[in-house]
Amino acid sequence: MKTIKLGTSTLEVPVVAVGCMRINSLDKNGAERFVQTALEEGANFFDHADIYGGGNCEEIFSDAIHMNSEIREKIILQSKCGIRPGMFDFSKEHILNSVDGILKRLKTDYLDVLLLHRPDTLVEPEEVADAFDQLERSGKVRHFGVSNQNPTQIQLLKKAVKQPIVANQLQLSITNSTMISSGFNVNMENEAAVNRDGGILDFCRLHDITIQPWSPFQYGFFEGVFLGNDKFPELNQKINEVAEKYGVSNTTIAIAWLLRHPAHMQPIIGTMNIERLKDCIKATEITLTREEWYDIFRSAGNILP
Repeated sequence: MKTIKLGTSTLEVPVVAVGCMRINSLDKNGAERFVQTALEEGANFFDHADIYGGGNCEEIFSDAIHMNSEIREKIILQSKCGIRPGMFDFSKEHILNSVDGILKRLKTDYLDVLLLHRPDTLVEPEEVADAFDQLERSGKVRHFGVSNQNPTQIQLLKKAVKQPIVANQLQLSITNSTMISSGFNVNMENEAAVNRDGGILDFCRLHDITIQPWSPFQYGFFEGVFLGNDKFPELNQKINEVAEKYGVSNTTIAIAWLLRHPAHMQPIIGTMNIERLKDCIKATEITLTREEWYDIFRSAGNILP
């Protein structure tokens, strides 16, 4: 498994991260097999959130991996907090309480990475800074990041937060690529020119913040996967052509498309299917040509000016 530096940190992480949002869909034996396979494939970066399964996913994971001190040193754990029923909460009290709950469920003393899960418009940057400082001093969290935040929201946090923001988890796939398409259509009067995220792609590259694409196979907002979907005949035809050339699956090519971008992204893979996980990991061995990347982009209905 290839690795990259996470943001400006010294933390070496696998190019593909294992998302654990759906691990509660597996039985005990299935969860153990899945986690063990991920480790065997070099995918030792596991992404969690306190909201996944109401915390149950973190408990299932720690049981499945048989968490102990020896195992803990072999894996990288990331979790997220800030979503509460009907609201977002970046208060100091909530962040600190959330981390304590996460650590208890994961049966560990520390997180490698903590992300703030979606923006909270009532955020007080000074409270976040106090929480981050306390978590860093106590050794409970080693690195910090955000999720679904635009440049000015990150800059607002940085007004008070001294720790580097090492990652930003953002929705991105071949069919959900407005952060890319708006860059092609600068100064145009078409729909693709609408800048919906404040130029977050270039901002993260400028500030060495690792983008972690989530839902890399989804279109819309959890409307379904585009692979094998009759709604995207041209896209699937092109992906299948490229997959046949490289002797891999369409799943592999969909991830390879993200990895081809020079932003050095770390996709979050949400599948609980072992074979699909292996197919995703194979993408780290493939570098699409410029022509292939653009052909796939355009086949999804994206228009170049």
